[in-house]
Amino acid sequence: MSNDRNYGRNQLGQDRYTNNPYASGGATAFDPERAMSTRANFLINTYMHLFGAMAAFTLIEVFFFKSGMALPMAKAMLGTSWLLVLGAFMVVGWMARRFAYRSSNMAMQYLGLAGVVVAYAVIFVPMLVLAEMQVGGGIIQSAAMVTLTGFAGLTGVAWWSRTDFSFLGGLLKWGGVLALVAIVGGVLFGFNLGTWFSVAMIGLAGAAILYDTSKILREFPEDRYVAASLELFASVALMFWYVLRLFMNRR
Repeated sequence: MSNDRNYGRNQLGQDRYTNNPYASGGATAFDPERAMSTRANFLINTYMHLFGAMAAFTLIEVFFFKSGMALPMAKAMLGTSWLLVLGAFMVVGWMARRFAYRSSNMAMQYLGLAGVVVAYAVIFVPMLVLAEMQVGGGIIQSAAMVTLTGFAGLTGVAWWSRTDFSFLGGLLKWGGVLALVAIVGGVLFGFNLGTWFSVAMIGLAGAAILYDTSKILREFPEDRYVAASLELFASVALMFWYVLRLFMNRR
């Protein structure tokens, strides 16, 4: 009887060991190749969703302009205050970042990404209408190319330097607060936020891209690639907005 019990215990231990995918030599083993593969898939999915969001944003804007909806939308939004539009842009970006980092549900991540893309597409309409009607000459395409070039360069810096840019988090928070204060001040007191404000905001957007990319490489959970792409999309949209605004101010 005692032998049967010992045999049962030994057999149970063998089964546990055999069925444990991490067991190796009697100890839990870390599989670096599997970890690298999982992280690589996360990064691929993140940037695929980012480029998909950019493409969706572009298609929505094309629809607004081709359908004739862009001009009435721009008139309605500019009928309030241009600085209020700027404020709405900042608030949507801030909410996007908070949602991106906190949401773990995949369906909610997709809903958040779709909502942010549509919201930005609507908020961009008056800026794009003014750029096309008052300046023209391919200014939108030029601003888009500069933005994509800047994004690619900053992404390369974050990837190849492997620097931890988490220290930029505090700068981004205070920079965003100061930008909102400046916008509110402009609305209340009627002063114009000129070229230097656009330059400062482009710098802030560049810092946001470095910060987001560093966080995606180091911290983001691997099941939140949609949320990670949402956060990057908000930073790229911020840069595009102020690059375009800078180009418009200089012509």
